[in-house]
Order: sequence, then C-alpha cells, then structure tokens
Amino acid sequence: DQSTPLVTDAISSMDLSGPAPFAMTDMGCADGGTSLEMVRAAINTVRAMNADTPVNVIYADQPGNDYNALLNIVYGKTQFDSWMGDHNDVFAFASATGFYDQIVPAASLDLGFSATAMHWLSAKPTDISDHVQAVGASGSEREAFASQAAADWERILLHRARELKPGGALVLMNFGVDEAGRYLGHTGGVSMFDNFNRIWQQFVDDGVITHAEYRAMTLPQYYNTVEEFRAPFDDPSSRVSQAGLELSSIHTGVVRCPFAEDFESHGDSARFAREYIPTIRSWNESIFAGGLSPDRSDAERRDLIESYYGTYETMVRENPDGHAMDYVHSYIVARKRA
Repeated sequence: DQSTPLVTDAISSMDLSGPAPFAMTDMGCADGGTSLEMVRAAINTVRAMNADTPVNVIYADQPGNDYNALLNIVYGKTQFDSWMGDHNDVFAFASATGFYDQIVPAASLDLGFSATAMHWLSAKPTDISDHVQAVGASGSEREAFASQAAADWERILLHRARELKPGGALVLMNFGVDEAGRYLGHTGGVSMFDNFNRIWQQFVDDGVITHAEYRAMTLPQYYNTVEEFRAPFDDPSSRVSQAGLELSSIHTGVVRCPFAEDFESHGDSARFAREYIPTIRSWNESIFAGGLSPDRSDAERRDLIESYYGTYETMVRENPDGHAMDYVHSYIVARKRA
C-alpha cells in the first residue's frame, strides 16, 4: 500500500501515447495476493492516460512457487478481490524465472515492481559460526555476505536495465537497514533474529542439535543499508549507471507488525503467540529444517522443528512485551534513461 503512490506516480510520468502494450512485472510475487490493489491502481492509471492501451501483467517467481494459488487468486477464484475483469485487454502471465535472470525481452518492460523479496541472496556465501543471519555476523563472515549482496544487487539491476524500455521505471520495496540501524524485527524491544539464534544455540548446548547443524541453519539473506542500495547508482562508472539506470528516489519506512498492533488492543498473550509464530515459520522453516542432518529420520526432523517453534511460542506467550516483526523497507524508484 505504501508503494502504490510510487507506482502510480512513475506511470503518470511515462509517455503512453503509442499503440504498444504497457507491460509490468511483479517479481517475487508469491501468491500475488498482497499486490492485487497495487496492480489495480497501476492498470487504472494506465487506462486513465490511454484508454486503448493493452496491459500485460507478468507475475514472476522461482520454479517452486505455488502457481496454482497465484492463478486462482489473480483470476478471481478465491475470496480475494482481483483486478481481473475490471478492464478489457488486460492480460496476466506467470513466469518461473526469478529476478536473478532476465524475465522478459529486452526493452519490453514499462514497470518493474518487487516487494519484500530481494533480500534473499542467489547463494549462501558461507555459514555463520555464531548467529543465524548476517545481521549478527562479524569479520570475514559478514564481509562475505556483504560482497555477495553487492554482486547480487548489481546482477538484479543489470537484468532490469536490459528489460526496461527507455523511460521505464523500477519501484522496489526491499528489506534493509535504515538510518537508525533498524531492520526486520529489530525496531526496539526484543530482537527477532537474536531470539532465533538464542534458541538454536540453546539446542546445541543441550545436545539436541550438533554445532554443524547450527551452522548450516544460516539464512541466505542480507539487508542492505541505504548507502549500499545507492552505491551502483552513485558511481557514474558502475555497470548499472553505464546500462542507463538512474536513481530517482530512495527513502526508508517502518510498517508495524499487525500481530503486535492487535495485541495492544486485545491483550491476550496466548492469542498473540499463536498468531505471531506462524508468519515467522512461513519464511524460515524450510531453511532451518534444511540445516538438520540428512541422517535424521523425517519424524525426528519434524519433532525438532516443532520443538523450536514451540519454544519460541512459549517465550512469546509468557513474556509478550517487545515481540514484533515490524517491516523496515527501503523504497526505491529508478528509471531507464530515455
């Protein structure tokens, strides 16, 4: 929702007077549910500028994405209010090409959009010896993650530079570290990633998992600072600048955790814990489960994962104050030189 004005403003400044279709991507789309209203606003803006312009909406994610869920949501087969059917000559496409590769033909894209996805690295550069995420890494381990993230960010931008038409735009909402040092789950109060690490370390100390398994549970993520996001644009000799991409704006913002906000109203710590933990599981369970030794039985692996999240839920239920997964984003708008 906070990125929607950036999208509509970017479109409003384009020249859409010609007959060519307007094309936009939603990269890292997952099931497409959260971006429905943004896509609707984008289509409405295009049609307000040129009522005859066909519109192509390309949803892109990894091959393992649940495309059945995506297509059912986009085609209005669920409780979600889809944009499909609002206008004629508007078409939806699904691509199993991730944003680390080129998704559409060169110079065919008007708008590239992505929300809360590009912090996932193309590869894990190393295991972290004493934490589970790069925010807690230090020394050469942190440098390895920063280097991987810089290379990945350049790779993402270069592919988008090839895809964009001259005058086309990118609107990217990326997890990052803001000017106050805040990041996902670390905005004051309890630090979420430190909690992850504390529980896994206790499992090692108790002999529940091995230290090798602990290290293998490193999340392949990195949160860029504003300076790191800006770097390829600020250097006129960089490959990104040479490819024609220019930074229009960047700012940071915090979106409050909805479960923590609800808890302020209802005050039921057990309910808060029940609602809060599943959203954490949704994006990191597969990584933690994948770190467990393949020598363990499936049942043993399931029990360990359930024990981990059960421990976390108990922690939140018994002492809920300060627990929250506030989102910290950098909102980035870039353009391809005309």
